[in-house]
Amino acid sequence: MKAGGCASPGGACRGRKPAYPSDLTDAQWSVLEPEARGAMAELVAVAGRPMVHDLRAVLDAVNYVTRYGIEWRALPVDFPPHEAVYAFFVRWSRRGLPERLAGRLRGRLRVLAGREELPTAGCMDSQTVRAAETVGAAACGYDAGKKPKGQKRPVVVDTLGLLLCVMVTAASVQDRDGAHRVLALLREKFSAIGLVWADGGYAGRLQAWARQVLGLAVTIVKRSDDVRCFVVLPRRWVVERTFAWLVRYRRLVRVYERRPDHHEALIWWASVHPMTRRLTRELAGRPPVSRWSGPPPLPILCSPDRRGKVLQLLSPQPWRAGRGSELAAILGIENVNSFRVQLCQWSHQGYIHKIGPALYGPMPTST
Repeated sequence: MKAGGCASPGGACRGRKPAYPSDLTDAQWSVLEPEARGAMAELVAVAGRPMVHDLRAVLDAVNYVTRYGIEWRALPVDFPPHEAVYAFFVRWSRRGLPERLAGRLRGRLRVLAGREELPTAGCMDSQTVRAAETVGAAACGYDAGKKPKGQKRPVVVDTLGLLLCVMVTAASVQDRDGAHRVLALLREKFSAIGLVWADGGYAGRLQAWARQVLGLAVTIVKRSDDVRCFVVLPRRWVVERTFAWLVRYRRLVRVYERRPDHHEALIWWASVHPMTRRLTRELAGRPPVSRWSGPPPLPILCSPDRRGKVLQLLSPQPWRAGRGSELAAILGIENVNSFRVQLCQWSHQGYIHKIGPALYGPMPTST
C-alpha cells in the first residue's frame, strides 16, 4: 500500500485519519502538538533536514508499538515506514524528548490540580519484569526475592502518581542499591523535593545516606503486621497505582529491548500518552471515563419477609459463598458469579455483616 500524500514510499502519514484506540484524537493532538514541537525545538543541536513524515503519524506509531507490544516491523501500513519510526524513536529518545515532554505535561496537570508546578515530595518503589530472549545476559539478573529473571525498574512519582524519575537495572540489583542511583538522579533533576515515601525494603542505611548526602528525607511507610487482608496504605500505593497504569501498555509487560536506555524511553513514552488524555479531559472540564458501568440501584425491599431474609443471610459469620446465590435470587441479580465474588471480597475485608443493617436498617423487634 502506498499513500499518495506521503513524501516517502511505504506509509500513509500525510492526512492520515485516526484508526486505532491508541491514536491521538484531534483534541488530544491540539494539546500535545505545541508541547512536542516546543520540546523538539529545545533539543535540536544543529539545523538539518526537516522531518519528511508527519509528526502526528510518527507519534501515533510509537504509541501503537508501546500500547500493543508489537515489533517495529509489524507496524500497519497506514503508518510511516517502520525504519523511519524506529529512527525517530532512537534519535529523539537519546536526546531526552519523551522525558522532557512528560515534564511539560506533568507541570500543567499539577497546576490544574491546584499544586505547584515543581513537586516537593515523591514516592519510590521498584518493579521486577521478566526479560525476553532478545535481552543480553549482561543486562539481566535474577531477583532472589520475586524469583523472575529479568530487569528491575526503580521509579519515583509525585503525589499525583505522575512519573518523575525511572532507571532500568538488572533484577539482581538490590532495591537499596538501585535507590541510591535513582535518588541521586531525582536530586539532580528536582532540587525542590525534600521528602520521599518508600516501603520497608528501603529502611536502614539508605535513609541516613539520603539525608546526609542528598538532603532528602526518606520516610518508611510500614505495613501493619496484624493486617491479613489488602489495605491501601497512604502514600505508598500511589506508586503501585502508577505501575498498574504502565503495565497496561503491553510493551512494558516484558522487557524486549537490548539496551536499558531504550526501555527507559518506552516507559517515558508510555507515560506521555495517558497524561495527554488526562490533560485534554481536564482542560475540557469532562469527568474521567469509567471503565465499568455503575452499580445497579438497590432493590426496594417492601416486603418484610424479603427484608428479613436479606438481613438473615448477611448476619452469620463466617461468610459462606453458597449464601451468595440465595441472596442474588432474593434480590433478583442476574450476574450471580460476579455478585458472589464481590461478597467474598467484602467478607475478607471484615465488614460484610454490616452491609445489611447499613442498607436496610436493623431488623425490627417484635412487640
